[in-house]
Amino acid sequence: MTLSRLCLATLLATGSAHAAELGAVDEPIKLAINEWTGQHVTTHVAGEMLEAAGYTVEYVTAGMMNQFQALADGDITATLEIWSSNVSDEYAKKIDDGTVVELGDLGLDAKEGLAYPAHVAELCPGLPDWQALKDCAGVFATAETLPMGRLVDYPADWGTPGAERMAGFGLPFKAVPAGSEGALIAELRAATEKKSPLFIVFWQPHWAMSAYDVQFVDVPVGNDDCFTDAAWGPNPDATMDCGFSPSRIFKASWSGMADKWPAAFEILSNYTLAVEDQQPMMGAVDVDGGSVEDVVADWMAANEAAWKPVVDAALN
Repeated sequence: MTLSRLCLATLLATGSAHAAELGAVDEPIKLAINEWTGQHVTTHVAGEMLEAAGYTVEYVTAGMMNQFQALADGDITATLEIWSSNVSDEYAKKIDDGTVVELGDLGLDAKEGLAYPAHVAELCPGLPDWQALKDCAGVFATAETLPMGRLVDYPADWGTPGAERMAGFGLPFKAVPAGSEGALIAELRAATEKKSPLFIVFWQPHWAMSAYDVQFVDVPVGNDDCFTDAAWGPNPDATMDCGFSPSRIFKASWSGMADKWPAAFEILSNYTLAVEDQQPMMGAVDVDGGSVEDVVADWMAANEAAWKPVVDAALN
């Protein structure tokens, strides 16, 4: 489903197609910027929509795991791309105490998991079955991990899902956090060019999924029993012997936003973004070298029919 269809479907489902007051247009709305390109795209599209409505927007660098206190305090107004698979307990606390409110789903079709560029299947026969990794961990070993294999995990600020899965499955791998999303992509690029072994934690939507033919490892489907009951799953002595929970990607704001900027609150609540729209913009930034600002501005100009109905519905 395209962005425009998602937006219109949301408006119809919520019955929110009515005019709202702009509120404090003399004060900037502050949007969180986190550590990955897709989030930058998501956030700048939202910011452009708010500016089209007459607001001033500021983009505030905020760590994924550290942004929720700033959100609760009103120092950040909204954050537009939260992944349920690595959200912190702090977020749940802020929701419970009413200082942070959810703004609904972003609409991206997401998946996360253990992964590898397709050529690695030749180096580790038996992939994508996770059990193949038991016998070929040495293929992935480096000087810093010997005798264990090396798994490139998410950057430390995103949590350690890879390390948890290695412990859960009892696989002889050491999880090494990537320095950043860019460092993770650099690993993928180098491994693909050299046809060298690489085992990573990765996600979609991401332009690199197709650019480097990234494949997911087949593991048991993640669920609550796997995360809490060691008896569930292939390893009777550990939890986390399964994949990620299906990822929900959603938005949240400071609880005071609805009163201070009513129309902006409505716009962000009804804002959705499709993979088909986000992923090419990510590629235009990370592969083609465009700036987020220019890439998003070009997309906004070419796709007014996709986003303007949401802005108009809030104002008219």
